[in-house]
Amino acid sequence: MATTTRARPAALNLTPTAEARIADLMANAPEGAIGVKLSTPRRGCSGLAYSVDYVTTADSFDERIDTPGGTLFVDGGSILYLIGSTMDWVEDDFTAGFVFQNPNAKGSCGCGESFTV
Repeated sequence: MATTTRARPAALNLTPTAEARIADLMANAPEGAIGVKLSTPRRGCSGLAYSVDYVTTADSFDERIDTPGGTLFVDGGSILYLIGSTMDWVEDDFTAGFVFQNPNAKGSCGCGESFTV
């Protein structure tokens, strides 16, 4: 009996505008950058925050998501907080930034900069 494996779904969903922003970041990336990395460092009044930075080396524990414009790495220590989330890029007259719809977040601070699980 032959077994077939199905493609593993991405741990994080990206909107087309988030993918376009990653492409813009990679088009202007510093030399040596191989992608951008999403992590959830401990900071803010609710405990965890979202952080997106350039990355120059791949960590074997990171989740790798290939997009049309570049690679998004998700920190291996943060992935459990982010499974099933949607990452979007939103711009308006006053702000621009990545916005996350995270089903794992149980609460967030008043300014929206940090969350708790």
